[in-house]
Amino acid sequence: MSLPKKSTVPAIAVQNLSKRVSDATGELTILHEINFTVQAGETLAIVGASGSGKSTLLGILAGLDVPSQGTVLLDGVDIFALDEDGRATFRKNNLGFVFQSFQLLMHLNALENVMLPLELRGDKKAHEKAEAMLEHVGLSSRLRHYPKYLSGGEQQRVALARAFVTEPPLLFADEPTGSLDAVTGESVIQLMFTLNRERSSTLILVTHDLSIAARCGRTLTIAAGRLQPEA
Repeated sequence: MSLPKKSTVPAIAVQNLSKRVSDATGELTILHEINFTVQAGETLAIVGASGSGKSTLLGILAGLDVPSQGTVLLDGVDIFALDEDGRATFRKNNLGFVFQSFQLLMHLNALENVMLPLELRGDKKAHEKAEAMLEHVGLSSRLRHYPKYLSGGEQQRVALARAFVTEPPLLFADEPTGSLDAVTGESVIQLMFTLNRERSSTLILVTHDLSIAARCGRTLTIAAGRLQPEA
């Protein structure tokens, strides 16, 4: 299942979304009745203090976690009407991810890491596309290097290449510079926004860095699991 190239409905519609978990002290509400929409091609930052629920929200938007109430529509598709396998297939065909901890497979080299999402889709040009994408992010000399031999900035560039190589209509980034020093983080964030503009993806970015959030078209603030009114 792939998203259509053009649609009159929002790229993302979050409807009455809540997330509750139970522990030894009772029930804890992580997210409380969240509602918002994102149009195709928008760049949206989700900000908030540590523990505010922003990363939980991102995980639910991507179908990696399940809400206690409400739902998420991605280009009109109710992802929680799909079973777990259906959501996995949907993610494979429509979503790209960039994580703070890179999430590269350590037993695969840079080229193989970027080829993987293409191979999972049965793309016969996986090698060619992955090599071109790594060259685009400035790593043409590091194709055969394994993650442990790459710097943090280089690993995140591989992660960006992997996220963008399938040209997903939706891109999710969770604290993409959180593990990097300021200079390296700045170069990586510039690259991410450049790639996103080139491919016209809808970008949802979770960050605690307000200077990075300011580069997005919109910012949503989560405080104690509640969405704050937009300024």
